[in-house]
Amino acid sequence: MKKLIIKFFLLSSFIFSSAPSYAYMNQGVWINDMKSLFARNQAVILAINIRTFNANDKDKNDIVEIEKGETPGYFTNALKRLPELQKMNINTVHLLPITPVGKVKATGTAGSLYAISSFTKLNPQLDDPSNDLTVSQEAKKFIDECHKRNIRVIVDLPSCGSYDLYLSNPNLFAKGKDGQPIVPADWTDVRLFKVQNEDGSLNDELYLEYKKYVDMMQKLGVDGIRADVATSKPFEFWQKLISYAKSKDKEFLFLAEASESWTDPIAQEAPFTPYYRLLEAGFDGWYGSFMNFKDWKTSDKFEKEMGLVNSIKKEFAAKNQPKNVIGSFATHDELSPIITGGMPFSEMIIWLQATLPLNSYFVDGFQTGDSYQYQYANQKADKTYTDDDYYYVHKGKFDIFNYSRKPGQKNEELSEDFALANKFKLMSSEILSKGEIKFLKTNCENVFAYMIHYNASSILVILNKDLVYQNKADVSLKGFAPDKYMVVPFKINSNPVFKNGKVSVDLGPGEITVILLSKNAAGVSKK
Repeated sequence: MKKLIIKFFLLSSFIFSSAPSYAYMNQGVWINDMKSLFARNQAVILAINIRTFNANDKDKNDIVEIEKGETPGYFTNALKRLPELQKMNINTVHLLPITPVGKVKATGTAGSLYAISSFTKLNPQLDDPSNDLTVSQEAKKFIDECHKRNIRVIVDLPSCGSYDLYLSNPNLFAKGKDGQPIVPADWTDVRLFKVQNEDGSLNDELYLEYKKYVDMMQKLGVDGIRADVATSKPFEFWQKLISYAKSKDKEFLFLAEASESWTDPIAQEAPFTPYYRLLEAGFDGWYGSFMNFKDWKTSDKFEKEMGLVNSIKKEFAAKNQPKNVIGSFATHDELSPIITGGMPFSEMIIWLQATLPLNSYFVDGFQTGDSYQYQYANQKADKTYTDDDYYYVHKGKFDIFNYSRKPGQKNEELSEDFALANKFKLMSSEILSKGEIKFLKTNCENVFAYMIHYNASSILVILNKDLVYQNKADVSLKGFAPDKYMVVPFKINSNPVFKNGKVSVDLGPGEITVILLSKNAAGVSKK
């Protein structure tokens, strides 16, 4: 494997006609390029929770006990992990909500990150008490240091308000027939915002709070916003807010947590705006339906999803409105891929995102194989900072409710593969942004295959979706002549055989093969 890696990088300058682009500083001032990066499939995003990002759990019981001298995550100690992100070829961090959290009717001993209690302040839990800086100054320094390392920063915008916020400003909230604030879905710690008045006009008081949030984030220097449950606000709301934000920074990204698979409102009284209308309102990207990939037994749904994504991108590109999607295979709402399918499934997700025309998206801990299993899960707590005295968590999912340990395990093999695949994606940027994806026929329904071709290079990907059994398959390469290309098997455990217009593979459970084919490389080889 190492020889193949070396071979690839020796040839990479010949194979790829353009290297990945980098944002730059103009006389010490960061120039935001987030929207353009996203449009070109070049964002490699890691979602992080500052409250746990570099927490120090000394006694290794998975919970950070501040009263015992253990340290949670702050913006200040988060700086120490930035070189690690660079090494992994992460170029964007998605900060899960950094606004204050509710303490009343809360879930978890620290409170859910999404139970916002103020739009104009930052979470005091993230303020390092060992210095004299304000939490806003610490956040600004963190963002500036990210920019110095060519790492963009997008922040999460919660969709619902905490009960604390309801008590302090009930005018922001919708009420049911009983006159009480509405609990959306099964999220008992938050209440539904009142977005529209009875006459259909926008609730200006709520809109102004969101506008203040945008002002605060842009003042801090962030590069974009990921809107939580974006479907719960109407078209007019988002169009107005996005237009305002982009009037100050055209490159300011808006990513909607929305999918064509989600068709129901979060409450009977809530609006529902489909993903397509959100894109029309000005959002630059959406989630797609890749979270369902784990359930796809055959390639037809995979091919259909990519076809939909490509058709939407082309439709909006024709109107000079570039749109794109993230690889939503494993967000913080999903079970850890280690639980779903072990290391093979995790590697599959890594390399799918490295070779598909989309923006890569991961959650902190994924890169080292964290299964998000916590010793304290749902047990009664000795100490709480909210009115919930239980360590509430969703088992197997990233903890957003407590002062938990730093995410991560010690799977070095997965970590190395993660960094390598991200590098491959960035070096393949021109192929991924300009090439056409073509799904290939196989004689085994569990084996998926596709190729992306541009100019003189192609990326061939073959995977065994079966996570239990080994499968042999022939993949049709009709109309493609591999003998005219330099074949560089880049991610491979078993040798593929090219013969008679097809490639034959024998893949273990969950195994994925990535092969680079280039006429440019072939020319170099002959010389």
